[in-house]
Amino acid sequence: MAMHFRKVSEFNRGILFELLSDAYSFDSRWQECCGADWKEFDDFFFDNPRIADRYGFITVLNGKPVGLASWDPRKMPEYVEIGHNCIISSHKGNGYGAVQLREALRRIAGQDAGKIVVTTNARMLPARRMYESVGFNVCGTRGNESRTAFSGDYVDYEMMLP
Repeated sequence: MAMHFRKVSEFNRGILFELLSDAYSFDSRWQECCGADWKEFDDFFFDNPRIADRYGFITVLNGKPVGLASWDPRKMPEYVEIGHNCIISSHKGNGYGAVQLREALRRIAGQDAGKIVVTTNARMLPARRMYESVGFNVCGTRGNESRTAFSGDYVDYEMMLP
């Protein structure tokens, strides 16, 4: 397995949208609900390559993009929030998400934040297990007030940094 992490700017516009669409393809409601946001995220990172390369990366396995991780530093030094973090469907369940997340955590730890926070849907059990496996602790739950077709509360996690 030749896994490595590459700058977003080394890829073409649309790759982030493509990775997110594939990662959430198990339920078409994700695309309906979030597709416009994913496109906006892709456009923002490609319009701002220095931001993209400092606060995100693409995971590549055997020469093929298989995932992405990003984070929002705007609340530093108090905290950094994990943003989009996904692995494409054909590569889920192999531990690649945890490897990718550990790389993101390593990079964030070097950016002078006090803690890292992330939120996921309570029904996303694989994501919840992954966050907990790398050291995140549940710090709260919130009701899902969204008008989308999704149900399930949100689970908030945090990890204190030394």
